[in-house]
Amino acid sequence: MKVASTMRIIFAGGGTAGHINPALAVAEYVKEARPDAQMLYVGAVGGMEERLVKQAGLDFSGIKISGFSRKLNLAGLKKNIITLKRVVTASLESKKIIEQFRPDICVGTGGYVSGPILRKAAQMGVPIIIHEQNAFPGITTKMLAHKAECVMLAVGEARKFFDKRCKIAVTGNPIRKEIAQMTQQEARAKLKLDNRPVVLSFGGSLGARKINEAVVDLIADTARTDKLQHIHAFGQYGQWFLPELEKKGVKISAHPNLDIREYISNMPTCLAAADLVICRAGAITLSEIQAQGKASILIPSPNVAENHQYHNAMALVNNHAASILEERDLTGEMLIKKVNELLAHPETMREFQQNAKKMAIYDANQRIYSIIEKIVG
Repeated sequence: MKVASTMRIIFAGGGTAGHINPALAVAEYVKEARPDAQMLYVGAVGGMEERLVKQAGLDFSGIKISGFSRKLNLAGLKKNIITLKRVVTASLESKKIIEQFRPDICVGTGGYVSGPILRKAAQMGVPIIIHEQNAFPGITTKMLAHKAECVMLAVGEARKFFDKRCKIAVTGNPIRKEIAQMTQQEARAKLKLDNRPVVLSFGGSLGARKINEAVVDLIADTARTDKLQHIHAFGQYGQWFLPELEKKGVKISAHPNLDIREYISNMPTCLAAADLVICRAGAITLSEIQAQGKASILIPSPNVAENHQYHNAMALVNNHAASILEERDLTGEMLIKKVNELLAHPETMREFQQNAKKMAIYDANQRIYSIIEKIVG
């Protein structure tokens, strides 16, 4: 009887949690399916991925790499000169890592850090596959797609951006188990919420100024009647949020229906409890909204590469699964109007919820692992 050899996988991706968490989710699934698998995560030295990967208990190797600046000034030029030098050294570092680890396959999840390791792996005859989380593919994905054994997409709408010769599979985005498993009833009981509608809003861990400014007005409006329950995270740079509410005459202590905090550490519970979500249009956030079947008002960040959050949002909007409010149009008055319109039309809310759930892919980890296993053989 032939004994299967140990599977050896390099994961590469970084810069943002949206690139890192999918790799960690797949690595966790691989570990369950193949406990003997050897895995190494390659990321930027000092990047967010170094901390998150080590916390997840995965081996980490760092390369010195940085992204190009889009600013046409002296500082931008200097940064780009440094980046060009690092592209060369990162290639040499990647070669050394690949020679030492001897992977069967390299899995890229995006961000500029994945470029050198995937490019070098392909040159050295190691199969590479790429996972693209967004509806509009990133530069690294598009540059390396023709070298990949498979490009795995979160949404089918992204297919049109690739050459027909590229091998494409729609796998969805890997999401946390607890996101899909938590029910609204369980979540509301945990949070001690009643039967009034629940609005959940957030703009990311740092906080989005424009979203916070609009939500201040929304919460002040809610406080007049307390007809809603509202959970809001104002983020690291939103420390002005509570004092601003006080200026508008809202004392949080007098409104137990308002849960205002800096950061949401129990997102699976808060998301499950919500009827309506107001947030950015990051790929993983939208996959979680779909998994939970939530109605949403999406406010894409205009400050991201190639405006990809707009494309992410439109994938839901075009499927009648969400409403979009672009940041240039965002005011407190407009947000209040949108929220009130949706809550006054439960049939629209139900349509959004049902269509979001139809878009969800719950077995993304399994689909990605199946592709890895097929290629490794």
